[in-house]
Amino acid sequence: MSGAGGPAPGVPAAPGMVPVGPDGPDSPLPPGTRLVLDQRTRRTGPGGTILVGGLPGRVLRLSADGRRELDSLVAGTATSTSMAARRLGRRLVDGGLAHPRPPGVPGGTTPGPAGSTGPAGPAGPADHGRVTVVVPVRDRAEDLARCLGALDPGVPVVVVDDGSADSTAVADLCRRPGTTLVRRDAPGGPAAARNDGLARVATDLVAFVDSDCIPPPGWPASMAPWFADGRIGAVAPRVRPAPDAGAGAGRSVRARYAAARSPLDLGADEGLVGPGRPVPYVPTAALVARTGPLRDGFDPGLRYGEDVDLVWRLVDAGWQVRYVPTEEVAHREPGTWTGLAARRFRYGTSAAPLAARHPGRLAPVVLRPGPTALAALVLAGRPRVAAAAGVAAAVRTGRRLRGTGVPPVWAARWTVEGAFWSAVGLGRASTILAGPALVAAALAGRPRTRRAVVALALLPALVDWWRRRPDLDPLRWVAASLADDAAYGAGVWAGCLRGRTVAPLVPAFRPPDTGPGSRPDR
Repeated sequence: MSGAGGPAPGVPAAPGMVPVGPDGPDSPLPPGTRLVLDQRTRRTGPGGTILVGGLPGRVLRLSADGRRELDSLVAGTATSTSMAARRLGRRLVDGGLAHPRPPGVPGGTTPGPAGSTGPAGPAGPADHGRVTVVVPVRDRAEDLARCLGALDPGVPVVVVDDGSADSTAVADLCRRPGTTLVRRDAPGGPAAARNDGLARVATDLVAFVDSDCIPPPGWPASMAPWFADGRIGAVAPRVRPAPDAGAGAGRSVRARYAAARSPLDLGADEGLVGPGRPVPYVPTAALVARTGPLRDGFDPGLRYGEDVDLVWRLVDAGWQVRYVPTEEVAHREPGTWTGLAARRFRYGTSAAPLAARHPGRLAPVVLRPGPTALAALVLAGRPRVAAAAGVAAAVRTGRRLRGTGVPPVWAARWTVEGAFWSAVGLGRASTILAGPALVAAALAGRPRTRRAVVALALLPALVDWWRRRPDLDPLRWVAASLADDAAYGAGVWAGCLRGRTVAPLVPAFRPPDTGPGSRPDR
C-alpha cells in the first residue's frame, strides 16, 4: 500500500496495485478529447485568458496561443488534437478546472474520415467483449434476478455466491448464457467475494455491481470509452435510489429522505476522485476498472470501507479515478428507518480501520485557520470583530492576487465563502461526533452559547436541504438528517473504541488558499 506514512503497526499491508504505466502524469489527453470547464471555474481577463478555479484554488494565465488551444478543446475542433492543446487539457483536467469528454461518450467526439471529428455516439456491442461483470450476492435472489435481467445479452458475468443459505435459488438464476457461478462455502464479505470473481476475469476491464443494483441498458459498455485515456484506472457512475424509493405523492417520509440523501449517491458534480478532492471516494456498488492494475484487488480485512480503500490505493499508485454522474445505476434502499440507521452505523465503523491504513485522511473535517477563525467569531456573536477580520483577510488576499488580472471583489467573496463553508463543516462534524455534547451545551449554556449550538446543528442540514431540494419539508428533513448523522457518528465512535484510535475524531488543518475551493473537504 502506498498511503501516506504506510500502514500503522499491527495493521496488515493492503493488497498491492500495479503502478500507472507508460502514460505518466505528463502525458497529453487522447486525440479528439473535448473539454468542459468545471462549473466553479471562471474565465476573466482580456479575451478570457485568465482561468480561476480548481482545488486547491489557483489562477492560470494563458497566452494568446493557449487561449486558442483552450477554445479548440472546448469546441472539439480538429485543432484540439494538437500536442500543445492536449497537454494544456491534461493540466486543466488534473487541476480540476475542466473535465474531459473523450471520443465515444455523450458530448465527446468520434473520429471520422481523414481524422475529422463528429458528435459522439453510444458504445457498440463490440465493447461488451472488453468487460466482465462481477456480482457478489448473499441471500438476495430477487435482487439478483433484477440485476442480471438488466444486463444486456452477451455481457460475460461472474456471480459470486458468498455463502447463501439457499444456494439453489442463486444457482438457478446463473443459468443465464455467459454467466459463471462461483460458490463460497462460508461468507467472507463483499471484498473477499469480489476478489474471487476478479480471479475469473479474463477481459481487460471489470465491472463490479452489487446484486441490489439495477444497471441501465448498455451498461457497463457505455463506460468503456473513458479508458482510451491511459491514465484512467477506474470510472464510477452515479448510484441513485431505485424508483420505488423515490419521491412522489403518497411516498413515506423515509422513502423521500432516502431518495434525496443516500450515502451511495455522490451528487451531480463530476470530477476526479481522491483524498482532498470534491469527490473523495466512490462506492464499488457500481464501478468499472482496468483489470490489470487491481492485481490483488480488495482488502479482505475490511468488512466495510473496502471500496474507499481500493480507490485510494489506485490513486496512490498513479491512476486516475473519475466520477461520471451522467451514467446512473439504480440501487434498492433499505425499507425501514432502522435499516437506514443500521447501514449508516456500519459505514461509520469503517473510519477507524481506514485511518490505520491511510493515516491523515480520515479527519472528520478539514479546516483552514483564517476562514475557521471568522466562522468562530460569527458563531460567538462577535459580528463586528468578524467583519473587521474579514475585511483584513480580503485585503491580504487581494494583495496576493495583484497583477493576476483577477477582479479585487473576488477576494472578498472568497473570504465570505470560506468562512461560511468552514461553519458548515464544523457543524456537520459536531452533529456526527458530538451530538450529546451539543444538546448539553444548548440546555445548560448561556443564550449566546445556545444560539451558536443551534446554528451549528441546523446549518449543515438546512444548506443540504437548499442544495438538494428534496420532496420533503425543512422540519422533517432536518430531523431525519440529525438522526442520520447520529447513527453514522455512533458507528465512528464504536470503530474508534474497537480500534483504539482517535484519528477519525480529530479535525485536520490546512494552509489557506488564494482562490475558490475553500470549502472543507468532504
